[in-house]
Amino acid sequence: MSFANRVATCATMILTAAAIIGAGTPGFAQQLDRAINAPVVASVPEAGVVQAADITDPTTLEDTSDTLQDGDTVAYGTLDAAVAAQSVPDDMGDELQCMAGAIYFEAKGEPLSGQLAVAEVILNRTKSGNFPKSVCSVVTQRGQFSFVRGGHVPSVPSNRQYRTAIAVARVALADSWDSPASDAMYFHARQVTPGWHRQQVASIGNHIFYR
Repeated sequence: MSFANRVATCATMILTAAAIIGAGTPGFAQQLDRAINAPVVASVPEAGVVQAADITDPTTLEDTSDTLQDGDTVAYGTLDAAVAAQSVPDDMGDELQCMAGAIYFEAKGEPLSGQLAVAEVILNRTKSGNFPKSVCSVVTQRGQFSFVRGGHVPSVPSNRQYRTAIAVARVALADSWDSPASDAMYFHARQVTPGWHRQQVASIGNHIFYR
């Protein structure tokens, strides 16, 4: 046998042996095939848990804005507090000057409630229909207030009593406190005996008030 023939014969025998081995272990080829064709599953890291934001319901928020509107009346605990809260304006105006002057001349030194009652008499007269309609006209009406001179309110000294009268006048004009003589239309000093008979509504300090 030539050398070439011997090489060919050896090659044939090797291939035959390989085929026999492969046929005796059928699972090997199948496992190899499955390993090659199996899909590759990517390793995805677990996503972190995102917490929901802490959102407050806006309807539960307390409204801390100021609720006072223009024209609202301020509530006071006492008449003293109402008077103490008043300031002296730079421009008083005629009505305030007339009212403060009447309170000063008629009731300075009286309790605050007595001063307020005098102011109430003047305001009630402006609304009655039987007296002039303005504060100054009521105060300066002939024969009504003895301190009036020639139809005018005299000059008033700028002292503590007058500042109190201004404060009481502002309380009365703003209707910031109820007077105990809220229905009064007239008043006189205790030592005076009037020539008329009317219903008494209050007695405050040195004055008696009537409707």
